[in-house]
Amino acid sequence: MSDLFWLSDAQMARLEPFFPKSHGKPRVDDRRVLSGIIFINRNGLRWRDAPAAYGPHKTLYSRWKRWSEKGIFARMMVGLAAEHGEEKTVMIDATYLKAHRTATSMMAQKEGRGRLIGRTKGGMNTKLHAICDSKGRPIDLFVTAGQVSDYVGARALLSSLPNVKWLLGDRGYDADWFRDALKDKGIRACIPGRKQRKTPVRYDKRRYKRRNRIEIMFGRLKDWRRVATRYDRCPKVFLSAIALAAVVIYWL
Repeated sequence: MSDLFWLSDAQMARLEPFFPKSHGKPRVDDRRVLSGIIFINRNGLRWRDAPAAYGPHKTLYSRWKRWSEKGIFARMMVGLAAEHGEEKTVMIDATYLKAHRTATSMMAQKEGRGRLIGRTKGGMNTKLHAICDSKGRPIDLFVTAGQVSDYVGARALLSSLPNVKWLLGDRGYDADWFRDALKDKGIRACIPGRKQRKTPVRYDKRRYKRRNRIEIMFGRLKDWRRVATRYDRCPKVFLSAIALAAVVIYWL
């Protein structure tokens, strides 16, 4: 029992505003079920291997699947991250998440979008694009297939950028359209120029070194085994696993 994870009263109080309303029969104990869901995702267990203290594994899986498809966990992340209070600097980056064979099997198109899994040099992967604040806390997340360009993630996350002074990014984000979009928002870009550029781009090298905080953030998210390795076929369910990890690690 001492090794199990349990949400505290304070943590439950922060999460409860995002719970869907219960219709008809009352839900099974929210604290027990959510604690079990977190334990499974953090340790990379199969649902059937859930400790008995969390109740029937079918109850855990049913709640996980239902709330994931409704976007509940993603809304928790966005809602809690809205309290970031960042006014100066944000960072953008992307990382690869390995797809397990259970996620890549039967790779048929689903709802026209597919699984958001693509082949890269490292095998079959999903790509996580993220914005974080100056403390290295995730503000917004977006997933694509592994082979998709960083520009796609940048374009998707552009509208959610807070009103800050600086954005730090690596060479993968060196595009004139992105720099212009940031300028229109009143944000200064601290992004090194690509080597192919004829005219070198000047940037604040000292400020750029702080970008390692988003790398540390990715490392902490990948400590959750069901984030580091994608087992879920549905991209919406996998994004829920990432969002839940971000909530527990950074926003509770």
